[in-house]
Amino acid sequence: MRVLIVHQNFPGQFRHVAKAWSQRPGWQVVGIGRETAPGMPELERSGRLTLIRYKPHREVGKEQHHYLRRMEEAVLHGQAVARVMLKLKARGFTPDVILAHPGWGETLNAKDVFPDARLVHFCEWFYNAPASGNGLDPDWKGADIGFDPEFPVSFDDRARIRAWNALHLLNLENCDAAISPTHWQKAQHPKAYLDKIVVAHEGIDLDGLGPDSQARMTMPNGAVLKAGDPVITYVARNLEPYRGFHQFMRTLPAIQREHKTCHTVIVGGDEVSYGRAPGNGKTWRQTMLEEVGAQLDPGRTHFLGKVPYATYKQVLQISAAHVYLTYPFVLSWSMLEAMATECVVIGSDTAPVREIIRDGVNGRLVPMFDPGRLTERTLEVLTQAPEWCGALRSAAAKRAMAFGIWGGTQVCEALCAGLTDSSHSTPSE
Repeated sequence: MRVLIVHQNFPGQFRHVAKAWSQRPGWQVVGIGRETAPGMPELERSGRLTLIRYKPHREVGKEQHHYLRRMEEAVLHGQAVARVMLKLKARGFTPDVILAHPGWGETLNAKDVFPDARLVHFCEWFYNAPASGNGLDPDWKGADIGFDPEFPVSFDDRARIRAWNALHLLNLENCDAAISPTHWQKAQHPKAYLDKIVVAHEGIDLDGLGPDSQARMTMPNGAVLKAGDPVITYVARNLEPYRGFHQFMRTLPAIQREHKTCHTVIVGGDEVSYGRAPGNGKTWRQTMLEEVGAQLDPGRTHFLGKVPYATYKQVLQISAAHVYLTYPFVLSWSMLEAMATECVVIGSDTAPVREIIRDGVNGRLVPMFDPGRLTERTLEVLTQAPEWCGALRSAAAKRAMAFGIWGGTQVCEALCAGLTDSSHSTPSE
């Protein structure tokens, strides 16, 4: 079997499947990623996987209409990857399967180069802008766009988002099959293409996760926190509204006033992964500290920034209450990893979280825009009897087991081989 895996940040979501396939006797695995992609150095050194890096030959034109900037960027990515594919073809490499994240346009011309290869796309997201309303409405039926009443959507936003989806529609039309991590994410795509999409999460490494009653960490200010202490944790790739950072920060003053010994450990960078920067020349962390920082105890509020994976696991292991907030959007690995570590997760009552967490069974749910309820639930978790929290922790770990590496790898392999279809999607519960 010859497999070509394409992801601008290779391996991205394909880390586990690339590793598994590279170890199969007789399989040849080639990856394509940008010049900035981390790659998989150990597999590359062993010769089990070949990674080819590319770089678009220019940036998006400065005069390009802003509705079309993403499309031009996609065409540039697609062009660069097509050149790599043509070189591979000239050397005699013709893949049986191309597995790719199509969000950056890298496979726009894949079928032009390899018309007989089975093209499987990782369909992570499709944008949808509702006609009106916001997430304060308990009957909200939309997704991320327009959800936060603090950031209303303009007509210009709607027009720009509609143009963005042109790429995603091309990707859906071009692929032979697709995979989506959750039922919620699949449901965002147009009905005409749903029969192409199988639901299977890319997997989290369960073997590397789990509780540790002896876990302890020293904070930047010298405070030592350990498992069993009243520690609140919050984790995001970057600290921003899409992951509820602004709402979380607004709860901390009240929590600290009510609980005099709790500490809060916050992990995440200061860049923007989703949405927009504050627009004031500052980061969201700086912006929120300006708003509520004077009300916080700096000795009990610890910002760690981005941390190594081993440190991140320790953060989860000392957690007494793990807060995970998100717009109705792509579900984070961190929530599933927290559950696998037996954290008590207090999650936003939004569609992607509800697919995984049942309130009072394997975690707690709170309205996204209700700081009072989040404060109440967090204090409840910090002060509840160990038996009650223990039941939530055990149920959370059991639920996380469904998201292990091998389940997603097996479904992905069957999809690439044409042995499954959307009727074989993994169950939501």
